[in-house]
Amino acid sequence: MYNLRGHHLFCLLGYRGMGYSKEYVQNMTRIHQTLREDPKTPTHIIKGPDQLCNKYPNSGEYHCQHDNIYERDAAILKLMGLEIGQILYWEDIETRIRKNVIPSDIHTICETCSWRTYGVCEEGIEELLAGKGLREVE
Repeated sequence: MYNLRGHHLFCLLGYRGMGYSKEYVQNMTRIHQTLREDPKTPTHIIKGPDQLCNKYPNSGEYHCQHDNIYERDAAILKLMGLEIGQILYWEDIETRIRKNVIPSDIHTICETCSWRTYGVCEEGIEELLAGKGLREVE
């Protein structure tokens, strides 16, 4: 089972093998590929730093505790009809995204995210809406 916060549900859709450090990328790739290969992986929705935040590099300000990150988490969970403490299979999260999310939601909810400008999260949502799952990361 993975513990994930709200905004990382979207980050996983857009993940393309880039990250903040080598250790962060290795961790995110492992989690991403597990969810991709086994969509029945249980996922526990938590508040605050999660298993992806655990590998955020200790090289300055720790953004995982910023108020705007908590606000983004809450907005994404609200959009998807999810609550802190729920445990769902990853495939159920994908189903909720298909039912409740459109690519342009990234522009408003993730407006201040530095990764938004790459456009990969919108692509990830588009691919999910087209019936594809998480894309393979090389």
